Amino acid sequence: MATAKPHCYDYPRPALTVDVLLFAVLDERLSVLLIQRKGEPFRDRWAIPGGFVEMNEDLEAAARRELREETGLSGDLYIEQLYTFGDPDRDPRGRTISVAYYGLVSAADTAAVRSGDDASDARWVPLDQALGNLPLAFDHEQVLQTGLARLRGKLDYTAVGFELLPETFTLSALQQVYEIILGRPLDKRNFRRKIVGLHILTEVTDGPRTRGRLYRFNEAQFAAARRHGLKLL
Repeated sequence: MATAKPHCYDYPRPALTVDVLLFAVLDERLSVLLIQRKGEPFRDRWAIPGGFVEMNEDLEAAARRELREETGLSGDLYIEQLYTFGDPDRDPRGRTISVAYYGLVSAADTAAVRSGDDASDARWVPLDQALGNLPLAFDHEQVLQTGLARLRGKLDYTAVGFELLPETFTLSALQQVYEIILGRPLDKRNFRRKIVGLHILTEVTDGPRTRGRLYRFNEAQFAAARRHGLKLL
């Protein structure tokens, strides 16, 4: 067991929490994973999964633990730090700073969600319903808006869009994911010409062709293209 370290601070110390904002595309809508709070503050309100960081864990470990305890999701989920939220009045319990993470989940992995710990419910909620239509806890509407802006901004130069797709997909499915995230249509011909011309997809040569050609994301080719100033849009 680790020995507790002495604390010699002469000034007040804020509490530290983590929040984990997960996105998925379900039924042709961008959705977020929310929990319904079981206790105070904000009892029965919807919130982004999260909680307090323990003294012996780093931030990402705390984020993954809270996600597992409150929603049942675990494993090799893609998450990265989003932003630090520190408004002095964001938590009525006292001065609390939250380090928010965001992540992406393919539709096939969304069914494993179950409520647990201090959550009375956990479910995927369409983003347009969550923003402005649900009574969210804390400053979580701001967290959602920040996460959406980050996701849209990274579509042009990272592989985040492919994290929302199954292992094999059609070009139509890829374009649909981009349109759903951006909230606007893309020209089909230009989009396909750009994506195919970047050589970051590998065509699947076996399997059914009933819904168009199937592709896999080629991570090595993507990394090479990115070194040469890749732009997807």
